[in-house]
Amino acid sequence: MTSDTQQTQQALPAPPVTETEAADLREVIRQARVVLWDFDGPICRLFAGHSAESVAEGLVRWLEGRGLHGLLTESERESLDPHVVLRAVDRRHQGSDLVTELEERLTQEELKATSTAMPTPYADPLIRTLRACGLRLAITTNNSPRVVDTYLDTRGLTSCFAPHIYGRTQELRHLKPHPHCLNRALRAMGSAPDTALMIGDTPSDFLAAREAGVPFLGYARNERKEKALRGAGATRVVNSLEPVLKAARQP
Repeated sequence: MTSDTQQTQQALPAPPVTETEAADLREVIRQARVVLWDFDGPICRLFAGHSAESVAEGLVRWLEGRGLHGLLTESERESLDPHVVLRAVDRRHQGSDLVTELEERLTQEELKATSTAMPTPYADPLIRTLRACGLRLAITTNNSPRVVDTYLDTRGLTSCFAPHIYGRTQELRHLKPHPHCLNRALRAMGSAPDTALMIGDTPSDFLAAREAGVPFLGYARNERKEKALRGAGATRVVNSLEPVLKAARQP
């Protein structure tokens, strides 16, 4: 999940892409045989109308209602990030029924959010274009695969990815930045890391790709996200998927 604690921040106006940058995008796509997509961010804003902050607060309240206030530190309670809450409980009660129930509550909130999710501009045509060009696509996400399936079905995109959807499992230690879901996708698709490309929007996406040896393309819809990606070490970052779509359509 890409928790977005500043939902109201304006998206960056996409600056003109230089010819050098456009050529680089064309080369990156030309070299790729497989494209691994993060879900919440590059494909859609899952929590556009059902905020991640309120979900995190709901999980904290649920824990407190069970007398488990002390499971979280103050910073974890105030993180406004559902995955911070989930990871924290898993670290202290790994594999427990409590973690299973908390993860299911998060999945239900994610499923609820799909009805108001906002497609990322140019994502749908880029997905279809890459697939039409013969590239194989997979989703590697910290969201529940049930949520991804539900959203893709509403957009008519399931066939572009199925069966290669690799999302959150009960092994929460494998959430990105761990490269587990990327490695699962590469193995299943018979792809070498250097013939793949990952499109992600968070430092955890970049770090997972780096660990897996997969080239990375960052998508930053606002200044905060671009700063975070570049701060983590990402060097190839776009503020819109439009130039990527144009590069994919180049002969």
